[in-house]
Amino acid sequence: MRRPRACPALAGVLVLAAGCGLTSGSPMTDDVGPGSIGQGEPLKGAHLTVTSKEFTEQLILGAIMGIAFQAAGADVLDRTGIQGSIGAREALKNGDADAMYEYTGTAWITYLGNSKPIPDPQEQWRAVRDADLKNGVTWLPPSALNNTYALAMNQAGFKKYRTRTLSEVAALSKSDPGAVTLCVESEFANRADGLPGMEKAYGMSVPAKNITQMDTGIIYTQVAKGSCTYGEVFTTDGRIKSMNLVVMQDDKKFFPNYNAAPVINTEALKKYPAIAQVIEPVTKKLNNTVAQDLNARVDVDGEDPHQVALDWMKSEGLVK
Repeated sequence: MRRPRACPALAGVLVLAAGCGLTSGSPMTDDVGPGSIGQGEPLKGAHLTVTSKEFTEQLILGAIMGIAFQAAGADVLDRTGIQGSIGAREALKNGDADAMYEYTGTAWITYLGNSKPIPDPQEQWRAVRDADLKNGVTWLPPSALNNTYALAMNQAGFKKYRTRTLSEVAALSKSDPGAVTLCVESEFANRADGLPGMEKAYGMSVPAKNITQMDTGIIYTQVAKGSCTYGEVFTTDGRIKSMNLVVMQDDKKFFPNYNAAPVINTEALKKYPAIAQVIEPVTKKLNNTVAQDLNARVDVDGEDPHQVALDWMKSEGLVK
C-alpha cells in the first residue's frame, strides 16, 4: 500500500510529470457542521487541498480529513486518489496539496532513505517528524492504525501446513521448497522493506518461479482460492476477515511500523494552525479494527469510500 512509483494520471486527476504537481480536483461539498470537532469553525475562511494515494484506505482517510476540515469551516479541494506514494508526497512538499494521512514506515524507509526501521511506534514517529521538518512538512501525532505488511494463507493451506509465523514459513521453504508459492505486488517484490528484506531476515529463499506478481486486489482472491500458498496482505485490510485468511506472525518484527498520521505542509500549518486541533481527535479514533471495518465496506461490500468516511464521521459524533 505504500507504493513509491512515478506520477501517472488517475481517475481525472492530472499529474504533471515535472515535479508531480497536481492541476485538477473538485471541491468537497458535504453538508456537515461541527460535532465534537470544529466547534466555532476555527478554519472558517481557509482554503485547503487534501490529497491521498489511490488505494481504498487512503481514499477513506483523505475523505475523513477533508470532511473534518469542512466541519471546521474550511473550503476543501479534493485531490485524493494519486497513484503511488511519490505523487502525493511531492504535492504535499511543493504546496500543491496542504494535508494528507501518511504512514510513518513509508516516510522512514522510502522518503528518508533509512534501511532499518525503529521497532517502537512512537519513537519511529518522532524520528520521522524530526527528520522531515527540513522537507517542509510537519507530522502531527499518529494514530494506532498500523497498516503494515504480512503474509496470509487460506484455511485449507493452514490445515495442510500449519504455519503460524514467518519463521515457520522459512522453515517450510527449506524442507519443502515447492510448498511455498507467493502472490505479491511488484513493488513488494522489489522493496528493501518487502520480499527481499523479509527473505534475508528470515533466511528464506523462494525461487523466482514460485513468485507471481499481481495487483493488490487480485492477491486476496487468489490466496482465498489457493492459487498461491501465501499472499502479501496488509494488516488493516477488511478482506482478511471476510475471506477468513490466516495471517502469519512477523515473529522477528522485520516489517516496519506503518502508523497513519496527519502530515501537513508546514507553511499551510503556519497559516492555519487550527488544523492540528481539528484533526487530532479524529486521528485518536483510528485503529486497525476501525480501518478493517471501513475498508471492508468498500472492498467487500462495494460502497463508495467517501460515503463510508462520512457515515463513520457522523456515527462517531465528530461531525453533524
